[in-house]
Amino acid sequence: MGISVAPLDPADQATLDAVYRTAVSAQAVDEPDLPPLCRRRFEAPLRHPMPGVDTLWWVARLDGVPAGWARLHLHTLDNTENASVELVVDPAYRRRGVGRALHEHGLRLLRERGGKRLVGATVTALPGEEGRELPGAAFAAAVGAKPALADVRRRLDVTALDRPRLAGLLAEARTAAAGYRTVRWGQRAPEEYVADVAYLEGRLLVDAPLGDLGWEQEKVDAERIRGTERALDARGIRRYSAGAVHEASGRLVAWSMVSLAANTTWHAWQQTTIVDPGHRGHRLGLLTKIENLEHVLAHEPELRVVDTFNAAANSHMIAINEQLGFRPAAGSTDWQLTI
Repeated sequence: MGISVAPLDPADQATLDAVYRTAVSAQAVDEPDLPPLCRRRFEAPLRHPMPGVDTLWWVARLDGVPAGWARLHLHTLDNTENASVELVVDPAYRRRGVGRALHEHGLRLLRERGGKRLVGATVTALPGEEGRELPGAAFAAAVGAKPALADVRRRLDVTALDRPRLAGLLAEARTAAAGYRTVRWGQRAPEEYVADVAYLEGRLLVDAPLGDLGWEQEKVDAERIRGTERALDARGIRRYSAGAVHEASGRLVAWSMVSLAANTTWHAWQQTTIVDPGHRGHRLGLLTKIENLEHVLAHEPELRVVDTFNAAANSHMIAINEQLGFRPAAGSTDWQLTI
């Protein structure tokens, strides 16, 4: 039994097909409640990288057959000593050394580039799931990574929304948000607010609980936001945003975004929700989330499910999400390996 590891050749269509099938097969086993991976989004790092991210992608073959893959996302604008990793082994070839070969190859690449930390996420157990087999978490622990941040994926069943209760929450939030008005947009942030969006995006790694993760604040400006929008457009990702504008200053001071992959109409991800620290206490997080949910539903009539991740320690955002009806669906852990 021989294992070989080599870079992914974007022109090798047969291998690219096999890599995608591996990703779909693994997700069907590890996260069966999620829709199949969008191929357009999956392949995008090859041709449409995110601003400030350089992706290295390689494939492992077992006796000549593609059996797994991994990719390192190297950060070039900030957090330059860190790398994010995705590592996937076809369920049919697990426990044969494929994951270890991919991991060791990635470590060599990261060391060559002066990297000091490797971060990746795996599915982990929720309370009551302690007996569930979780190969990703077991592998991360086996290679010496440490659990750095506990997350929970929560799910909103849109078909079971309590509309009267939601309307009541929105009315309360609007009363608390006197002096603010809401705005909505789709794929691109309005030009008058793009600098404010950049400021809020840049605060995410400051304001969100990070546990033991060694991440620094990102350097985000309007140009980087526009570059991210172009990269998301290339992935076919549909976006819906709602923000709160402070009427006295004209600044956008809160923002919430939901996205849908190109291959689905029934599933969405609740992404960013953030409020400028100087404007907290006015229920702007709740306001923008509900406003944006209405925005999404007006354009996506087949939507049934919205998923979101929250750090287990982020009690404030969890409380908001649970008010809306989000409930735990899966555990997740961010693992960190210090080199």
